[in-house]
Amino acid sequence: MRRDRNRRGSAKAPRDNATQPRSRAAARAPQSPESAVIVVLRKAARPLRLDEVAAEFGPAGAVQAEQDLAQLVKRGEVMLNRRGQYCLREQIAGLVVGTVQGARNGDGQLLPDDGSAAIYLPAVQMREVMHGDRLAVRIEATRFRGKAQGTIVEVLERRTKEVVGRLRIESGVAYLTPDNPRIPHRVLVPSQQLGAAEDGQIVMVELTHQPSRTSGPVGRVARILGDHGAPGMETEIAIHSHSLPCEFPAAVVAEAEGFGARIPQDAIAGREDLRNMELVTIDGEDARDFDDAVWCERRSGGWRVIVAIADVAHYVRPGSPLDVEARERGTSVYFPNRVLPMLPEALSNGLCSLKPDEDRLCLCCELRVGEDGRITRSRFFEGVMRSVARLTYRDVGEFLEKPAAKYAPKLERVRERLLALHGVYKSFIRARSGRGALELDTPELKLKFDEQGKVAALVEYPRNDAHRLIEECMVAANVAAARFLDRYKVPTLYRVHGLPELDRLETLRTFLREFGLWLPAPDEVTPDHLRDLLQKIGDRPDAGLISTAVIRTMPQAVYQPGNIGHFGLALDHYAHFTSPIRRYPDLVVHRGIRQVLREGDPQELIEWHGQFPVLGQDCSFRERRADEATRSAVAWLKCFTCRTASARNSTASSRASSTSASSCSSTACRSTGCCTSPRWAPTTSAATVRASA
Repeated sequence: MRRDRNRRGSAKAPRDNATQPRSRAAARAPQSPESAVIVVLRKAARPLRLDEVAAEFGPAGAVQAEQDLAQLVKRGEVMLNRRGQYCLREQIAGLVVGTVQGARNGDGQLLPDDGSAAIYLPAVQMREVMHGDRLAVRIEATRFRGKAQGTIVEVLERRTKEVVGRLRIESGVAYLTPDNPRIPHRVLVPSQQLGAAEDGQIVMVELTHQPSRTSGPVGRVARILGDHGAPGMETEIAIHSHSLPCEFPAAVVAEAEGFGARIPQDAIAGREDLRNMELVTIDGEDARDFDDAVWCERRSGGWRVIVAIADVAHYVRPGSPLDVEARERGTSVYFPNRVLPMLPEALSNGLCSLKPDEDRLCLCCELRVGEDGRITRSRFFEGVMRSVARLTYRDVGEFLEKPAAKYAPKLERVRERLLALHGVYKSFIRARSGRGALELDTPELKLKFDEQGKVAALVEYPRNDAHRLIEECMVAANVAAARFLDRYKVPTLYRVHGLPELDRLETLRTFLREFGLWLPAPDEVTPDHLRDLLQKIGDRPDAGLISTAVIRTMPQAVYQPGNIGHFGLALDHYAHFTSPIRRYPDLVVHRGIRQVLREGDPQELIEWHGQFPVLGQDCSFRERRADEATRSAVAWLKCFTCRTASARNSTASSRASSTSASSCSSTACRSTGCCTSPRWAPTTSAATVRASA
């Protein structure tokens, strides 16, 4: 694996009429008013007052110039100094614009828009901002643990408007302790702003004053969510504390429902017809949206595989209300008892869901795979399909274990397809092992609820070959998509996973020595070494602890336009292509592929999405936000359930009181790490790492 390989595409590629913005003239406009403002500031080569900028546009354009300046300041392209003068960010040396990411200990870091290395912000700087705010930061000469350190120059946008947490009233003073661990501030609530809220309740506070260098945030109780421990409260807290959009605007719902329930014939014209092929979906038993279907046949020297993905880009056009809302959400969010979809139900569970025996538009990846699991050829095309069966991982897993037995008609109908898929899966596994990809294959723990919405049981679901089969087919299609876009020099978002930081690897080496395990020097570590380590620990009683330490050493996978490969999967090219119903980056990849297929101009992708480094930063931020929200809800449920069970099973009331007030005696609860933090933060799991790949 190479540590860095920045290959952004920009060459000429084909125009896609089907993914045009609604106004073609607007898309081709030679120069926007905002760019004209930038030209004026650049030409002046000095800071200008508002009246000086307006004078360049005359009375007719002065109002518009002021509005454009406000937008440019919000985006960080133009800075407003303390003298009320405007200047370009590029004219100020050492200034970096990005998004704040808070930490539990009060420190934070700035994630630059251009995708460069994060900049450390000490707690004293974080006092005046909140997690998610957009800042302009000046890099200082001092460094912190090898990272650049910054000083806040300007807060460009306050993104935290509301905070959710537990209300406390002590000696007549009310304050809110935020549930989100990335927000360390206590929010003061004046007594006249309490409303009917009482001590100990979970409330939503609207900020009336943002934090500053000399004072903390102040707010008013906008909504009482309920009492601590009420059924469903953990999800409500997670949604509001992480500012997750949970209601679709009326215009978005109307646009989605306006497509109707069936595909019109004119939408099928020009597409390859796959309706006679035995394509199937394989998902979990509780899945509701089906965005991928597979088909396979044995060929001489290998296999022919088709991965058909819902053609979401046909419906979600750039700049439309659907597109704006999908980008704002970034991803669907899956709580144990609730789903916040990226797209309205009319699309996510309707026209875009590959339901059996219904015609659906799809974007397909056809792969030719050799006996060694290598992709020898691939092509992409637009199609129309009709799934012949909705299969589950459990059913397919049982079939693959005992293929000679007799099964339900829907399985027997696709017997040859499933056996071929199992064959190509085995070849993919050989290739995966050969390139040294990490292997993380632990069971998934799910929560079961009773009629009152309380957790009835924690159920462990082991993974089988059906899970792995679909996973490997999706990885292969993702690799093909990344190579396709790279070949045609199309701007896109790659899914990249860099090498672990050297200091983290050194910490891991020190930790492993205590268990008699070895890793080479940090600058020599490859995925092979970590894979071999995970295989070596096998069934050791401390395997869970060691694998968790390895996982926590890994950096997070992110979206960015520069391709540096995927360390965990040991791949040079990787992008997300297979889930456009629930991930916005996949929709961006689909648009890039359609541009090539329809001979569109790839530069239109930049016009539609803006600068791709900023888009990648936004998508990565929204993904982290969703992951943190679901983890916090799941950890809360696990902890609350285990504490309740411990208290109920205690024979002595004093012991029950002690258990309830401190930590759980339950092994399941301890394994989540939920009682080791005041906010019950779970440890990272292998399932989480698999999902983030």
